Amino acid sequence: MLFGRLLGTMSAAVLALAAGQAGAAPRAAAGPDQRAAALVGRMSEDEKLQLVFGYFATDFAPKNYVAKPGGRDGSAGYVPGIARLGVPAQWQTDAGVGVATQGAAKQKRERTALPSGLATAASWNPDVGYAGGRMIGAEAFSSGFNTMLAGGANLLRDPRNGRNFEYGGEDPLLAGTMVGAQIAGIQSNHVISTLKHYAMNDLETGRDYHDAVIAQDAARISDLLAFQFAAERGNPGSVMCSYNQVNGAHSCENRWLLTDMLRGQFGWPGFVMSDWGATHSTEAAANAGLDQDSGFPFDKEPYFGAPLKAAVDSGRVPRARLDEMARRVVRSMIAVGLLDHPVAVGPIDYAAHALVTRTDAEEGSVLLKNEGNLLPLGPAVRRIVLIGSHADRGVLSGGGSSQVYPVGGNAVPGLEPTGWPGPVVYFPSSPLAELQRLAPNAQIRFVDGSDPAAAAAAARSADVAIVFLNQWTSESIDTPIALPGNQDALVEAVAGAQPRTVAVLETGGPVLMPWAARVPAILETWYPGSAGGAAIARLLTGAANPSGKLPATFPMSEAQLPRPVRPGTGLKDGEMFSIRYDEGATVGYKWFDARNLQPLFPFGHGLSYTSFAYTGLTARPAGGAIEASVTVRNTGRRAGKEVVQLYVSPQRGGWEAPRRLAAFEKVSLAPGQSRRVTLRVDPRLLATYAGGQWSIAPGAYDVLAASSSRDFRSRASVTLAAATLPGNWRP
Repeated sequence: MLFGRLLGTMSAAVLALAAGQAGAAPRAAAGPDQRAAALVGRMSEDEKLQLVFGYFATDFAPKNYVAKPGGRDGSAGYVPGIARLGVPAQWQTDAGVGVATQGAAKQKRERTALPSGLATAASWNPDVGYAGGRMIGAEAFSSGFNTMLAGGANLLRDPRNGRNFEYGGEDPLLAGTMVGAQIAGIQSNHVISTLKHYAMNDLETGRDYHDAVIAQDAARISDLLAFQFAAERGNPGSVMCSYNQVNGAHSCENRWLLTDMLRGQFGWPGFVMSDWGATHSTEAAANAGLDQDSGFPFDKEPYFGAPLKAAVDSGRVPRARLDEMARRVVRSMIAVGLLDHPVAVGPIDYAAHALVTRTDAEEGSVLLKNEGNLLPLGPAVRRIVLIGSHADRGVLSGGGSSQVYPVGGNAVPGLEPTGWPGPVVYFPSSPLAELQRLAPNAQIRFVDGSDPAAAAAAARSADVAIVFLNQWTSESIDTPIALPGNQDALVEAVAGAQPRTVAVLETGGPVLMPWAARVPAILETWYPGSAGGAAIARLLTGAANPSGKLPATFPMSEAQLPRPVRPGTGLKDGEMFSIRYDEGATVGYKWFDARNLQPLFPFGHGLSYTSFAYTGLTARPAGGAIEASVTVRNTGRRAGKEVVQLYVSPQRGGWEAPRRLAAFEKVSLAPGQSRRVTLRVDPRLLATYAGGQWSIAPGAYDVLAASSSRDFRSRASVTLAAATLPGNWRP
């Protein structure tokens, strides 16, 4: 899918901003492969070694580590350059939602934060992903960074994973498309983006000590396909390998992942860097395909420092392999433009960037329920009470290395944990203040929600009660999917006192809602970013029309999950264990469909303040795959956006689940307007994988145009001939 295809879905101001943040790169006399080979040919062995070993760029007292001079203060990483050859240093910053600062740093950079990665995925709009990536890439460039440790594409296999908020959801096509769009946006600023955490880093519990066990063919059509789609769409300069093992080998020394799949079948030309502390060897890692050992001193040894030099001198790592490692690093630097466009610290237009992140939050928020059209709030609503989650002061963000410190500082300082993986940070975008601005004739008050009885009394005297509910999640910890504290009791009490109750969720992923049947309106806003309060107020009042769709299934209970008990539960820290992914590629909605389980809210679900009708679906074979067209009409009274989802199902079965998401497109329609939408299916999404090749079975396939994975609006069928594609096939 081309990012420019959906330009009409965003405001002209946002698109103008996205288009104007970086100039075009000058045409080089030679391509990146030739230039990289020539540069490496002029390097000494020590200079090559210098390129493949990176340092943490922040003092780290637990290891008595003082940051190497030359790095950017308080940042994630630094790799010295080679000045005599014009090769710049790599100044590396976390992460996928903006320019982060390490928690140990005394001075925090205040920068613009996008909504969480899962929120951006919920927009189902690659142009939103691209614009957001372009914005944070511009802030990185203007802050002196030329590498962002962004681009999280791990599938949401377990809703308890503390890093789900950084990723792109449970489906490989959606995750790969959205993450690839963000990577492309970041790199348009001549800033390398990573693609991470490769691979199967789907749970934080014991992430250094667990082995993800999965059939290789099942991984190929699920998690690895998500990474491949992201690599094809974003062409990241770097891939970051993960902490965990995969089928018995550490990811950063796993030849099947790094060489057979990434270089062989994906045909990806960039360099592999390790996560900080994810390298476990010298020669095994180098010979398997790791190109850069990152973030010293987090590894037990400086594996790609003196030990690598000794391994090369002894022949245990061939000199040709060291040349390849250095060449891949330099090639990415050339291809993305680091050599031709040196970073330059400069001013940042925070007001313009706030519009980008607000647009992202509006398009990614999901209206889960709206009985009686309680939302949007109309002029007749004169008394409103906001309850809970510090909605008078700001909006929640996720924790860990991706933490962006907002302009204006933490709106609610001092919440536990204040140390790693915290601090807990609220961005100073107050839903209360923004709602007061948009509804000046209403009386709006705030109640903190600590006392459910007091909150219920306040709700009883209002026209509408809006309960804000939160779940803080973070890197390095996993989280129950029940809302913490007394929040379930709070919303039950409020809904019991006020039938016109709205629940606004700020969560890292799916959560349980035992009260959902008693609350008429539910809005999931995820972690909505620096302008989240403004976005929420605009959605509640109808200034913006919700158009997000769920990128992940919301279960009724943990009993519906493939592993009802979280793996690693009860084990001591450092105790090795395995996570057996016996469900293979049957992830998320596919698991629910294959076992006929009823979710709380299905994948792809999301309501609007208008309505849409689908008619005239046609489907035909095209290029060994399927092309389908359907007419979508806005049948309501408001302009709105609909995500047209195409699911395909073989009539004879044979897949991991009854159906797969095969294509999607977000369309913007005025009231009464119709549009004919044509969707083309990637043939790999119609195939099974075995023996190193893709195989499409002959026969009839159902094609379903849908508003969610359970809401099918129009059907057609198509007959396909048998076909095979090599494992390294790509568009």
